[in-house]
Amino acid sequence: MRLRRCAVVVIEPRESLEFDLGRLLGGADGLCTTVKWVAIVPHLGKEIVLSAAEVAVLGALSPSTWIERSELADAHAGDTLDALLEKNLLIAEASDVDTRDRLLRDTHWRSASAAMHYASRWHAVDTEEVQEQYAENISGDLLDQLGPAPPVVLERAPSALRRRLPAPAPSALDALLDGRVTCRNYDVARAIELAHFSDVLYRAFGARVVDDYAPGVQLLKKGVPSAGGLHPTEAYLLVQRVEGIEPGLYHYHPVDHALEPIRSMPAAEARALALQLVAAQPYFADAQVFVIPVSRFRRNFWKYRNHAKAYRALILDVGHLSQTMYLAATELGLAAFITAAVNEVDIEQAFGLDPLEEGPLAVCGFGIRAAERSEVEFDPLNRVWKAG
Repeated sequence: MRLRRCAVVVIEPRESLEFDLGRLLGGADGLCTTVKWVAIVPHLGKEIVLSAAEVAVLGALSPSTWIERSELADAHAGDTLDALLEKNLLIAEASDVDTRDRLLRDTHWRSASAAMHYASRWHAVDTEEVQEQYAENISGDLLDQLGPAPPVVLERAPSALRRRLPAPAPSALDALLDGRVTCRNYDVARAIELAHFSDVLYRAFGARVVDDYAPGVQLLKKGVPSAGGLHPTEAYLLVQRVEGIEPGLYHYHPVDHALEPIRSMPAAEARALALQLVAAQPYFADAQVFVIPVSRFRRNFWKYRNHAKAYRALILDVGHLSQTMYLAATELGLAAFITAAVNEVDIEQAFGLDPLEEGPLAVCGFGIRAAERSEVEFDPLNRVWKAG
């Protein structure tokens, strides 16, 4: 059997605070700190606790060279090797774990980016429940706990030295930007017009031109920028209420400007899934349309292989796309939202995505704002909800 270390593993010496009854009975405060070696393992999508001996062996093994098990046994304890094999950090050639590890390698992830991405994914998180637990565990006002917020501007010069710029003449773009208000109140009785649904998708996610840049290399021109013109971020949809479109899951084809059906479902199931995907934030779950920007890692990393900025470029993509979606919706009198508090693992499972190759970084959505406000919306210009 030939073995090698997995391609990417980040090991953190993690400290935790624990209660020790013996210390309490001995007159101490009963609290003690312990340090555990925690491995963040992207090809497994989870964290694994290691012993100090296992950490030492991992640090001595090559992630690129296959070595016979008998040769490794001459230098390392057999039980430690067995433990690392069982934890899938030491990989046997041609095994199922080897297949997953090779996929990670072939996608050209940078180690730090892969670890950060997989360590920040949620599964079945209920933000409402977390908020309630947090409120129970703190005493007094939240501001007393956190202290004042940092200032809105970090000023670098005295006021007298600032050079004032001429005020811009009001424009249609100003009106659009002023009216861009994140919506937390959706009309559950109304459906979006098909034409409006189509317009928002095209303006935010549609391809205006396909450019044959070089043999075997096609780039896209969209309404937003993207590193290298690759546009690796695509739209997956959960449709709840759109005229002429069945509730369910879809993929948006940006070149053909078309929906590719994945799975239809009853309206009640769609609403339950919406709540699950946005980690139980009820004020977003009633949006007529969810648009999940999904990053195709291989598309981006094909050019920017193991690149320190490649993952950052994917995050920028989502920001560009979501803001354009906001403006396209606002122009039509619709409302939009974006949230990073999402259950990425649940999204991957719902749409059948392999997290080593494709993954969501946020959830966006748009729809028809309700006539009455039951949830607070940040609208200090009073463009949506009139003062008084």
